[in-house]
Amino acid sequence: MKLLHIDSSIQSEASASRLLSAAVVAQLKEHDPAIEVTYRDLAADPLPHLTLDRFGSAEGEAVLEEFLSADVLVIGAPMYNFGIPSQLKAWFDHVLIAGRTFRYTATGPEGLAGDKRVIITASRGGYYGKASPGEANEHAESHLRAMLGFAGITDPQVVIAEGVAIGPEHRQQALDAALAWIDDVTPVATTA
Repeated sequence: MKLLHIDSSIQSEASASRLLSAAVVAQLKEHDPAIEVTYRDLAADPLPHLTLDRFGSAEGEAVLEEFLSADVLVIGAPMYNFGIPSQLKAWFDHVLIAGRTFRYTATGPEGLAGDKRVIITASRGGYYGKASPGEANEHAESHLRAMLGFAGITDPQVVIAEGVAIGPEHRQQALDAALAWIDDVTPVATTA
């Protein structure tokens, strides 16, 4: 079993999404110590943005193969300015490749990578969930779901810590709620 762990927050140790993604990986490894984990830190080692010269490059192919070979994907995704970090978008630009992770058909696009389990650990400084005042400005989770869905991954699990920038008490409550959800993450072996 191969697990690809991706973090994209620029906040290093202070990052809520990093704390949560590490907790998910630890929980999955506790259930199955034999899981092979590959870690990619997109803030510390960002991929260049996609250009025509880079399209199909050896580095891009390596990133794509890393994604394709993973059975499980854990993505730490903070929301910056209503969307995902640009370094995470650059990663998706390297893995959403026609003919490899999706294809166009007469009836529309078809995802080719739907055999993966995906867990997203998201963090938001304010409140952007359902029925919140900021709901219309939430473009991080929805963008991730759209890109994963395009690759055929239609049911990612998402845990969100919301309101982490409002104050220390709000941050701790959000993290505690998210960590409680993570404690119940199903072992990988039961999803195969």
